[in-house]
Amino acid sequence: METNKVDLPLCLRRVQGSDLGILYEIQIDPLANAMAVANPRTRDEFFEHWRRVLADPAVIARTIVMGGRVSGSISCFELDERTYVGYWIARESWGRGIATRALELFLDEVATRPLWARVAISNAASARVLEKCGFVEHARMMSEETPRFPACEESLMRLDA
Repeated sequence: METNKVDLPLCLRRVQGSDLGILYEIQIDPLANAMAVANPRTRDEFFEHWRRVLADPAVIARTIVMGGRVSGSISCFELDERTYVGYWIARESWGRGIATRALELFLDEVATRPLWARVAISNAASARVLEKCGFVEHARMMSEETPRFPACEESLMRLDA
C-alpha cells in the first residue's frame, strides 16, 4: 500500500446519530454527485438508508474525522455475494489525501478479502484512491440505472491482499 506523504490528523469512528445531519449535507453536494455519477438522496431517503445501515450487523460503517470535523463516511457492505467498500468525502476535503488515508485505515480494520469497489470511469480521482490502496481493475461494465445511480460505465475493482 502506498503511504501518503502528509501525515494527516485523521481518524475513523463509529457513525453517531449526530453525524447524520452533516453526512446528509455532504451527500447533497451537486459537484460530488456529478463526479460520482449519483443522484442525491432526499432527506427522508438518506435517514432511512442510514437507519438500515446502522441496524445491519454485516455492515461496517465509519465516520471520517479530520481535525475534529466530520469529513465523510466509509463503509463495507454485502451486495450480490461480494463485500464492497464505498466512501463519500466532503468537497472541501478533496485533493488532500483524506480519502486515501481513510481507506488505508479502514483496510487495516476490515480483514475481508477479496474486497470490491465500483467506480464510474469518469471518476478518475476515486479510481486513483483505490489504486493507491492496492485495488486493481477486474472488469469494466455498464451499470444499470437505479434511483440512486444513473447508468454509466464503471470499473469493478478488487483488492486481494
